[in-house]
Amino acid sequence: MKALYPGSFDPLTFGHLDLIERGCALFGHVLVAVLKNPGKTATFNIDTRLEQIKNATNHLKKVEVISFEGLTVNCAKQHNADLILRGLRAMSDFEYELQIAHTNRSLNSLYETVFLVTEAHHSFLSSSLVKEVARFGGETKHMVPEGVAKDLRRLFN
Repeated sequence: MKALYPGSFDPLTFGHLDLIERGCALFGHVLVAVLKNPGKTATFNIDTRLEQIKNATNHLKKVEVISFEGLTVNCAKQHNADLILRGLRAMSDFEYELQIAHTNRSLNSLYETVFLVTEAHHSFLSSSLVKEVARFGGETKHMVPEGVAKDLRRLFN
């Protein structure tokens, strides 16, 4: 079974990595799909984000990392995914994620969204928070993989 895990991953956090690892254990294959969102200005360009994820997941045999534009359900169909994987950190995520899941289902009823709850010790992490900590010189090693932490230090120092 192949799970599509879409997101901007700007940057990848240990919360994201936790879901990728657990998704592999549950579904066998995880396709990490990095969204090229023309409506947002990314901190890291698409190639850097792809490389960060590939480096952080190189210990996992059944992970594929791609980029995509457009609708998640179209990406899922194009890459023969069986389901869409999304993470929940807190109740505040649920309403937004539920809306997205219903929208995806209305666009293509073949795709179920499966939610995994982030491990409690990662529940405070968000890419925005990590970037803010890095921007002000804080330590991010406990928030992101080492390669991402190095990229953040280079960017903000």
